[in-house]
Amino acid sequence: MQGTGKTSVAFEPDTAAGAVLAGTAKAVGSGRHKRFLLGLAGFIFTLAFTFLGLLAITFFIGRVVPIDPVLAVVGDRAPKAVYEAARIELGLDKPLIVQFFNYIGSVLRGDLGMSVSTGKLVADDLKRVFPATLEMATIGIIIGVLLGVPMGVYAASRQGSLVDQAIRVVGLLGYAVPAFWLGLVGLALFYAQLKWVGGPGRVDIFYDGLVQPVTGLILIDSLIAGERDIFFNALWHLALPASVLGFFSLAYIARMTRSFMLDQMAQEYVTTARVKGVPERLVIWRHAFRPILVPLITVIGLSYAGLLEGSVMIETIFSWPGIGNYLTTALLNADMNAVLGATLVIGAVFIGINKLSDVLYRVLDPRAR
Repeated sequence: MQGTGKTSVAFEPDTAAGAVLAGTAKAVGSGRHKRFLLGLAGFIFTLAFTFLGLLAITFFIGRVVPIDPVLAVVGDRAPKAVYEAARIELGLDKPLIVQFFNYIGSVLRGDLGMSVSTGKLVADDLKRVFPATLEMATIGIIIGVLLGVPMGVYAASRQGSLVDQAIRVVGLLGYAVPAFWLGLVGLALFYAQLKWVGGPGRVDIFYDGLVQPVTGLILIDSLIAGERDIFFNALWHLALPASVLGFFSLAYIARMTRSFMLDQMAQEYVTTARVKGVPERLVIWRHAFRPILVPLITVIGLSYAGLLEGSVMIETIFSWPGIGNYLTTALLNADMNAVLGATLVIGAVFIGINKLSDVLYRVLDPRAR
């Protein structure tokens, strides 16, 4: 009995401690779960509020521009009765705030209206043209990252040298040179004179329509179909417009990478690593470059979003059948449904990429959690 009593007394503190630890762990887990839910709710609210603001700006700008959507439908010689009937059918006779809420309801249902230019639903048109812009911008950002990041790192590691000066000039040219001028010069030199690249359009005219669209990305669709000739022809046409976009992305990324690296290389831990005899290559890429990955991802995300929304001029010059060309045609034809739909998609993509950059920022940097 005495031995049993001793055993019971010996395990009581452990049992109590285990209960306390279990309760603490449960409380901590519950707190983390609650913080996660609150963060998720805040993220969704911010995203919804931003999207609502985008809807409002897009709608009201579309209503104040000096373009009459009714005339785009019936023509400027239509009788007044026809004009009024079309105006009522489009809902333009209602108060502006009512039109806005009707517009929100239509967008949430995926209804962006009918395009006057194509006679098709705007949503269907955007599904058709957006992959072309996505393909060109993606190749452009790949070029920008693969060249811009090493250029920025090298310029920072050779600060003040001729190479550094040359890279800084490239960065300034990326801000100063107009996109349309660079595109036209590229067409005149590399296409018309040297025949190094393909001309306007996604493929040569005799290849057009031969590949069944699956993803909308012609490089991928041609590989799926086993059409190697079309793949290389599409790549030949894509090279110049993607390189022009890649140059502007490269200039921005190289400049920001150089700035981030200079700031890190002035830190004490980099100096300490050099004093300890760490090879310069490891000092640059391990000690200085790793800490800039987080802000660099944000820069790359913003650059990518900028390529997606800023490709209007490039697509017009290269007759690229993307969302920028679609938007330009819609503006020229006073096709406000198409203009509003394209603007809304571009804005939504920009918001989405920014939010994705924020998520990656939190994943890669524990301090941001």
